[in-house]
Amino acid sequence: MSIRHGLLALLERGPRYGSQLRTEFESRTGSTWPLNVGQVYTTLSRLERDGMVAQGGEDAAGHALYAITDSGRTELRTWFEKPVDRTSPARDELAIKLAMAVGAPSVDIRDVIQSQRRHTVKAMQDYTRLKAQALVAVESGGARERDDVAWLLVLEQLIFQTEAEARWLDHCESRLIRLSATAADSGSGADAPTAAAAPRGQEATPADAPRAAARQGAEASPPVSGAR
Repeated sequence: MSIRHGLLALLERGPRYGSQLRTEFESRTGSTWPLNVGQVYTTLSRLERDGMVAQGGEDAAGHALYAITDSGRTELRTWFEKPVDRTSPARDELAIKLAMAVGAPSVDIRDVIQSQRRHTVKAMQDYTRLKAQALVAVESGGARERDDVAWLLVLEQLIFQTEAEARWLDHCESRLIRLSATAADSGSGADAPTAAAAPRGQEATPADAPRAAARQGAEASPPVSGAR
């Protein structure tokens, strides 16, 4: 997450002080990635050192205001224009966990997958309920419409992300079942990943299962805290 570029984007709308930037950042992202004031002021100090922001006096309450410079605007424009690099992905704890679980003694990788799937589907259901509430806020056209639209986009990214993760977990389970069956047929079952055979008709989870689960959660579950 680029905190520095997020702060530059907010400062392009006008001078702001530290805690104001934190509040607006969290409002824009729905507090998905909360900041503390220390992070904000540390980042502002670095931006000031790099010539991208400058202190511009104080407001009526005595807060030190920061303003974006021409160099900061150039940096911000470059950030918006440049694609996010996907060739060097960040470490993914779940992928590492499953990789380490393969062949690990006393670890049933099925249990790891199923436990994560339950958590992922629950998160997807929560995001789906929040999305419904965000849509109501956007359609009402209130004074916070810009923040509501930004929050909606973040929520939809989280929904797509959890849906993709649930499908990947289904794929992992199916892959392990097939490998176990192949190893058993060839007589090398001792070296195969641990995976029990799936019940008849469940060898492959339907592709729309995660989406159906999210819909079911949105219809049946009560609202969750954290909605704006």
